[in-house]
Amino acid sequence: MNRILIADDQADVLEALRILLKGEAYQTDAVTSLGAVLNSLEKRSYALLMMDLNYTRDTTSGQEGLEIIPRIQAIDETLPIVVMTAWATVDLAVEAMKLGARDFVTKPWDNDRLLAIVRTQIALGNALRKTQQLEAKNELLRARMPNIISESSQMRPVMELIARVAPSDANILITGENGTGKGLVAQAVHSLSPRASKLMITVNMGGLSEGVFESELFGHVKGAFTDAKTDRAGRFELADESTLFLDEISNLPLSQQAKLLRVIETGEFERVGSSRTLHANVRIISATNANLHDEVAAGRFRQDLLFRLNTIEIALPPLRERREDIAPLAVHFLRQHAERYRKNLSGFEPAAHEALMRHQWPGNVRELDHVIERAVLMSQGNQIKANDLGLTTASDGTPRLEEMSLEEVEAFLIKKALARHDGNARKAAESLGLSRSAFYRRLQHYGL
Repeated sequence: MNRILIADDQADVLEALRILLKGEAYQTDAVTSLGAVLNSLEKRSYALLMMDLNYTRDTTSGQEGLEIIPRIQAIDETLPIVVMTAWATVDLAVEAMKLGARDFVTKPWDNDRLLAIVRTQIALGNALRKTQQLEAKNELLRARMPNIISESSQMRPVMELIARVAPSDANILITGENGTGKGLVAQAVHSLSPRASKLMITVNMGGLSEGVFESELFGHVKGAFTDAKTDRAGRFELADESTLFLDEISNLPLSQQAKLLRVIETGEFERVGSSRTLHANVRIISATNANLHDEVAAGRFRQDLLFRLNTIEIALPPLRERREDIAPLAVHFLRQHAERYRKNLSGFEPAAHEALMRHQWPGNVRELDHVIERAVLMSQGNQIKANDLGLTTASDGTPRLEEMSLEEVEAFLIKKALARHDGNARKAAESLGLSRSAFYRRLQHYGL
C-alpha cells in the first residue's frame, strides 16, 4: 500500500506535493478540510496522512488539527500522521506529536527531507500493521485453542507454525511422545482451517486390527462379510470436505500402507465388497510417537507414504522440556476438575507446587491431567497438598512399590517403559510382553 492522503486548504501546496510524490511512485488523494479527512479515512485505507493544522477557525492556532488527531486514530490507530506547519509554529507541531502525530514537515519544505520522512513513516506504519495482524492472529489462535497452554519459549514456534499452516490444505504429521497433546494440536489445525465448519473425523490406528482396517477406513456394503448386515460408510467418506486425523499412524501394518497411500494420492477408494469407486476430498493430519524415519529404515513403514503424510511436520516437545508450562497447565486442570467434581479449591500448597515441578512427567501433559484429577478427588482442604498428588518418592527418587496399589504399580511400570524407550509405545509394549492393543488399552485406562 503506497497511497497517501494530503490535507491542506491551499491548492498550490496540494499540487506541489502531488507532483513531488508522484515522482516517487506514490499515489495521492487530496482534500481541503478536516471533515473530508475523516470521510476519506472511512472509505479507504492509506499508508500515510500528511495534514496541515490550520484551516477555517483561524490561521495560526492549529486547534482544529490538534483536536482531530484522536478522531483519526480512532478510525485507524496504525495510520502514520505527518503534520505540516510553518517555521513560526514548530511548537505546535511538537504538541501534535504528543497527541499521536509521528513527525512534522515545515513550510517551505526541503524535498529530500520530506521524502525521507514519508519513506520512514510508511515503513514504520507497515511494520506496526503487520505486528498487530500477527497479534490478532495469535489472539484468534489462543481463543480457538483454549486447551493448549503454551507460555514456554519451546512452544512458541509450535504455535506460530500451527497459525501458518492451518489455513492450507497441506497434510500434517504431528510428532511427539505419548501425552504431549498431539490430538489437541490436530483439533487446533482443523479449527483454524477452511474446513472448520465440519466435524473432524478421528481414527486411532493403534486400536485397529488388520481385519477391520479396510472396513473402518473405506466402509463396506451389506453382505461383504459375515457381520456386514447393512451398508456402512468408512472414515474417509465421513471426512469428505473435512479433516481426517489418523492417530498413532506408525502402528499401521505394512500390508495396509499401500491401500492408505492410494487413497491419499488419488482420493479414490472402494467400500469392502463393492466395485464402485468413491471419491473424497480429505485433509490428512496424522500423529505418531515413533520416529518414522527409523521405521522406514527398518522396513516397517513405506517411505512414499511418509512423504505423503509429512508435507509439514509439527514436533511437540515433552513436558519435561517445557517446564514453564507445568504450573499454568496444573492450574488449568485444577479449575477444570474442581468445577467437574464441584469442589472449592483455590490452588496448590507450596510443597505441592514443588512436587509438580520436580516430577519428570514421562506421561507428559496427559499424565499431569490425570494426576491433578486424582488430587482434586483426594483433597480435603481448599488447596491441593503434596500428598494429594500421589507423587510420593523415596529419598533416591524411586517410588515405593510397597505403598502402591496393583493398578498404581502397573501404571508406574508402563511409565518407566515409555521413558526407557523415549516414548515409543511399540517398543515399550514389547518390553512389557504386551500386545499392541492391550498396551493401548492400558494407556487409555491410566490416562497416559
